[in-house]
Amino acid sequence: MGKRITIGIIDEIKEMIYSRVTEHAKGLRYLCYADIRIEADEGRWAVAENGSEKLSGSDYGFSFGVRVLAGEGCVAPGYFGQRLGSADLDQLKGRLEEGLEHAYRRALANAEGKSTARERFGPLGEALYNASLAPIEVCQDVVPATYRVDPRTVPLDEMVRTTTEASRSVKGLDLQVKFNAVSTQTMLIRQLFCSSEGANIDQSFALTEGMLYVVAQGDRGEPQELYDYIGHQRGWEVIAQGVQEESIRFPNLMDFCLGLARDAVELSNSPPLRATDHEVVVVTNPHYNALKVHEILGHPTELDRALKMETSYAGRTWLLRSLEENQIGKPIASPLVNAFSDPSLPGYGHYRYDDEGTPARKVMHIEKGIFKGFMNSRQTAAILGELPNGSYKANDASVVPLIRMSNTVFAPGERDPQEILREVDHGYYLVGHRIPSIAESRENFRITAMKVYEIRHGQLGQLFSNGGIMADTKDYLMKVDAVGNDFQLFPIPNCGKGQPMQTKRLGNGGPTMRSRARLTGITS
Repeated sequence: MGKRITIGIIDEIKEMIYSRVTEHAKGLRYLCYADIRIEADEGRWAVAENGSEKLSGSDYGFSFGVRVLAGEGCVAPGYFGQRLGSADLDQLKGRLEEGLEHAYRRALANAEGKSTARERFGPLGEALYNASLAPIEVCQDVVPATYRVDPRTVPLDEMVRTTTEASRSVKGLDLQVKFNAVSTQTMLIRQLFCSSEGANIDQSFALTEGMLYVVAQGDRGEPQELYDYIGHQRGWEVIAQGVQEESIRFPNLMDFCLGLARDAVELSNSPPLRATDHEVVVVTNPHYNALKVHEILGHPTELDRALKMETSYAGRTWLLRSLEENQIGKPIASPLVNAFSDPSLPGYGHYRYDDEGTPARKVMHIEKGIFKGFMNSRQTAAILGELPNGSYKANDASVVPLIRMSNTVFAPGERDPQEILREVDHGYYLVGHRIPSIAESRENFRITAMKVYEIRHGQLGQLFSNGGIMADTKDYLMKVDAVGNDFQLFPIPNCGKGQPMQTKRLGNGGPTMRSRARLTGITS
């Protein structure tokens, strides 16, 4: 049996990895740059359905990825990545050298193909940029994980018991609860980044998550399906005790599950919302705005999307139709609206360095209604002549990083959210997000809510199910006339991007906001 892999394996191989990328790479004649990423994780999980244990287990992950920039005259990137097991440890040094060589050959082939295309297509070929990386501060650092209860020490039977008890309580809450599934997981992740420039960064993260999916069917005969998550970069205390921080607040797993199940039962006995063919006043709560900012500002401000690098499989962005026609420096929202991405915020989107060793920093997207800029990588920053802001991330070391959200949010305002509601003579209050539908360039959106309340004379009235709003993105943002001071940050565990798809955890959030939009719902 091979040696068991733990996150401690990084300590044993760190020196060797650093020497491979700084010394071995020097022997590759046309190499301009190289980096190696190593990732190891240990985790365990439990799933229960309708009060009974469904499955549980523990496992590890171990992977590496190599990036090389090389070429004679024309420079291009080459990549190589693998997921490994304990049987591969004895050959790890050789695997890394083979990976470097493989990525190097790919880079040379890409550079040759790029050079040929530039010669063949004349002025059009000049659109093929020479690959270069914007300069950054080269760092050597160790970043420890934060937790009170080490994920590696949580007994699996305790996880099974906690998960099953929550599922059993949801099942017994009401006869109208027809199905539920509860899952928990806790893990420790360690990442090593070394580059030929001299970077040597060792980062660790704890991650703990709980989820409930529940189906309720009320007297109206139409079932309601709800699902939601709690999660943080912390240990098992997230599940056992919940989190009460300045911007992240949720209860323990049991209370979270029972609260969501009660919402499902209430909704299953509520009438469906009727769609409108005209705009109405809408107030959206922080949970709803987490998905809204994700879809209408997060993805459109990823610079690889803006530069058309993912157009064929994910779309473009209306914020940058071309280098000449774009929204940079122009008003796209009310002066009350501010939005940014900030990896220094806590939660799923937190990190100190991205996957090319760039120190992470806050990126303003909208400042007092004016569009300011994009999340980038070193390569895309070089294209626009900007400073890298540390937004290049992968969901595993074996795959190529992409420009991804960290914590992308609407900034808080100064208004009391209750006052924002009391000022509405007639409108609708949207609570919790459900399902998005977004245009190819993100210039308009349709997002459903968990719950929609009618507002009459400043008071919440009838609760409706199966409703949401739709609007033109810029028009909606320009009509924002109130922003609350109740900022909250939420875990988004399933953001998909790339081909093949990479599913990544990140954070989104915001405060209560008021604008105008059309309602979606039933039309007959």
